[in-house]
Amino acid sequence: MSPAARLGAAIVALFLAAAALGPRLAPRDPSRPALAENLRGPSLAHPFGQDRLGRDILSRTLHGARVSLVVGLSTVAISLALGTAIGLLAGFAGGWIDEVVMRAVDVLLAFPGILLAIALSAVLGPSLGNVVLALSVIGWTGYARLVRAETLSLRERAHVESAVSLGAGPLRIVTLHVLPLLAGPLAVQATFGFSAAVVAEASLSFLGLGTQPPTPSWGAMLNEGRSFLLVAPHVALFPGLAVFLTVLGINVLGDGLRDWLDVRRPAAGSDGSMPATSGSRGSRSSSALPGPGA
Repeated sequence: MSPAARLGAAIVALFLAAAALGPRLAPRDPSRPALAENLRGPSLAHPFGQDRLGRDILSRTLHGARVSLVVGLSTVAISLALGTAIGLLAGFAGGWIDEVVMRAVDVLLAFPGILLAIALSAVLGPSLGNVVLALSVIGWTGYARLVRAETLSLRERAHVESAVSLGAGPLRIVTLHVLPLLAGPLAVQATFGFSAAVVAEASLSFLGLGTQPPTPSWGAMLNEGRSFLLVAPHVALFPGLAVFLTVLGINVLGDGLRDWLDVRRPAAGSDGSMPATSGSRGSRSSSALPGPGA
């Protein structure tokens, strides 16, 4: 991978470490107020400063990483599973099933992802689980479109036609001859889907439709800090940097992974076993989620 991709991987590793070890790394209780010390700037005792209630911003930022990780992983897992299944069905079945599925995908993609997420979250109610559900409902379309396009190409390949002629069933063909070749494009799509989910969760929490207090969330911290941008900019600065660096790292890693796979595809496809398709190159633009994946 390129040096930029390695840098992205390092940033992602730091984010994962902060999310996994946040409660142990946090120097203080993220919910403990200290009203006499509110809005104080960064210091040795509080490297990121304190918010309007005197809570330690570093501790809250570390705990907020776990919320972003849970939303990102859950959204990607649900969207990936649902979109892959629907894309395989549309690609293999064809006919009216393919037509119905793709028209449904087109309808969902016609609306701005953030507006659909806001509407669904408002209807379902503000909570972490409902954020994951809302983002998954609109997130599967990108995976379905990618898998369907790849499947249409793969089913015409010699190794798939040979398996059909030998009497292999649809399930065997999918699991042994199609899904392994979809792993690369889906991995690239998942990285951009993850970053989009992080941005979407922060946006919904900023609007009060995501994680509710006292659970720390980067979006909610940004919303709180916007009232003190002139007198205490650190309240919004550090959670904003956390969102920016996390999304930047994931996107750079995704770009590097996509380029690495594109370089390997032609060589692997020379024997006819792995097609040189265009799905991984266009995967970044196929996510229905708001944010960098859109």
